[in-house]
Amino acid sequence: MTRTLSFLVPDPKGSSKMKPFLTATLAATGVAICACSGSSPAAQPAHTVTVTARAAATRAAASKPAPSPSTSPSAASCEARNLSVAAGAPQGYRSGLQLDLMFKNTGTTPCTLAGYPTVTQATGSPVTSVGQPAAQDPSMPRTEVTVPPNGVASARLQIADSANYPAGTCKPVKVTSLAVVPPNEKTGLHIAFGSTACKGTARLMTVTTVQQGSGG
Repeated sequence: MTRTLSFLVPDPKGSSKMKPFLTATLAATGVAICACSGSSPAAQPAHTVTVTARAAATRAAASKPAPSPSTSPSAASCEARNLSVAAGAPQGYRSGLQLDLMFKNTGTTPCTLAGYPTVTQATGSPVTSVGQPAAQDPSMPRTEVTVPPNGVASARLQIADSANYPAGTCKPVKVTSLAVVPPNEKTGLHIAFGSTACKGTARLMTVTTVQQGSGG
């Protein structure tokens, strides 16, 4: 809605006539005009303009999160069928001996070992375990070891002298091998190794967790 107002000025020749001097057009967009009568004009409704903004395609594309990099799956636990075990050279230790049990990955892919192997002394054919299995030696930290193909991990085994135990807990028996079950496996592997075991409650052996490499 618009209103046109005419402003009159006196004739310069002294005439009492008035002539138009300026015409102004005012837009009724919230401008209040005072009526000469002194009465207030009716309130005009507010005009609302709604603007819809459209994001640029490049900006929308930039807001997409970058894909996270993929992670390769971890190696599976070593299975007994893909392992061989061998005994390192025995060394004297206090009143007994110690040696390294070396696990070799004979498979074609890396695998992991973690924790303690189960070790018993054994003899005969078929092979029969004699005495108590090795106790767990906590002197080395328990870690997960990744063994590549043809790689080696090891655990330290200690065997005490059976002569240090009373006859009530240890009846000495000559044995010809060690039965070794890798960590988290149930199938035993055998190493030809002559020693003296105990029939009874005496526990002659202790073993550490598996560590990287072939031991000391």
